[in-house]
Amino acid sequence: MKIIQKTPEKIIFVEEAKESLANAIRRSALEIPILAVDEVEFSKNDSVLYDEVIALRMGLLPLKTPKDMNLREECTCKNEGCSKCSVQLKLVAKGPGIIYAKDLNGKAEAVYEDMPIVSLIEEQEIELVATARLGKGIEHTKFSPGIFFYRNVAEIEIGKGCEKCADCAKACPQGILKLEKNKIEVTDKYKCDLCEACVEVCRKDGESEIKISPGKELIFTIESFGQIKADEILARAVDVLIDNLKELK
Repeated sequence: MKIIQKTPEKIIFVEEAKESLANAIRRSALEIPILAVDEVEFSKNDSVLYDEVIALRMGLLPLKTPKDMNLREECTCKNEGCSKCSVQLKLVAKGPGIIYAKDLNGKAEAVYEDMPIVSLIEEQEIELVATARLGKGIEHTKFSPGIFFYRNVAEIEIGKGCEKCADCAKACPQGILKLEKNKIEVTDKYKCDLCEACVEVCRKDGESEIKISPGKELIFTIESFGQIKADEILARAVDVLIDNLKELK
């Protein structure tokens, strides 16, 4: 595995793997339990937004996922809801002003405290109780831990008949081709997204001096929504896939 970029929020790496395996890992990331608001009960809402709109916004707020929580279907409460499988968040606010995720009170913390929920003008009020629970992305996208995608690493061949005009370098939107000592060089093939803009510029009589094809290596990108780190999404997705394969025995 070759790491291209790694931060808590994002990881990009290159690995030689079959696309079927890569896709299986990608889909397994949707089975990682993530905490999200699932129910909202309003006792007052004077804002211009309908209850349903605010409830939708609440569901999309990334919440820090505690490690000691259970899925409702696996909890001892038998899916009725208890402190072991659900968390309540209360919101009592009065305008004027913008109400943010940090204004929620409860045991679950918002990943991004300054995410706006609703704007209130003077004398407008909002009161609600939201119930958050663990869920999986295969059930609803609000339970997704992040974005997981991959593509083939490009294999770029520059023919000997290249006139070194550098038109291909100018055409490349990623800027990965450059004229170096009267020779076209590839600076970073991992940035190539196979658009073939350079191929079309260099095409003469139906043939091109530049050939681009999908390679055996895949470049993976994982971007976390903040509930768990990007590298943890990868590790837990692999664990989920292994557990699912064990059920086939």
